Amino acid sequence: MAQDTKKLHQILTAQPVVPVVAVESAAAGVSLARALAAGGIRSIEVTLRTPAALEAIKAIRSEVPEAICGAGTILSPKQFEAAETAGAQFIVSPGATVEILDAARDSDIPLLPGSATPSEMMAMLQEGYEILKFFPAEQIGGAALLKSLAPVIPSLKFCPTGGISTKNVGDYLALPNVLCVGGSWLAPKDKVAAEDWAGIEALAREAAALGKA
Repeated sequence: MAQDTKKLHQILTAQPVVPVVAVESAAAGVSLARALAAGGIRSIEVTLRTPAALEAIKAIRSEVPEAICGAGTILSPKQFEAAETAGAQFIVSPGATVEILDAARDSDIPLLPGSATPSEMMAMLQEGYEILKFFPAEQIGGAALLKSLAPVIPSLKFCPTGGISTKNVGDYLALPNVLCVGGSWLAPKDKVAAEDWAGIEALAREAAALGKA
């Protein structure tokens, strides 16, 4: 099947920011997801950048039913399948390969593939993908590039990720072709290491209040 646009749209528009997190243990993942959800940020992208990522996704699905847990930094069909088995509710990749698109075609889990150029975006549109990750956002032109693309490829919507912070998030959320942004500032490494879940909940509340222009 092509991209489940409706399901992915519901996940991404439920909040203005999707936290992109790396966790060192399943327990930390559970506590982090609880804190974010308590602050109004339910969807969370757990990246497969740590050995604990898959166990964390399993634990979050089991212990934090109010969270919507996705898997990020998916680079191969093997990782896609492992994330699906772990219970990921959406899959995020920094790019797109034929192999990953094939894996997504055989799965009910919606894929948010990355794209960086108009040619990549046009290719993904032909594959049936209307919602894309714009990555790495700041490094490839940022909000200005997305603004210029809006009238050219109006059917595409984006979740820009990479270099986005409280300083520039408003520039992205103001764009008509942006559904939400991905950001790591909601789960700073120092607060996670210190288990400052109240501090993370406060950051989540601030992000949830950003709204969409």
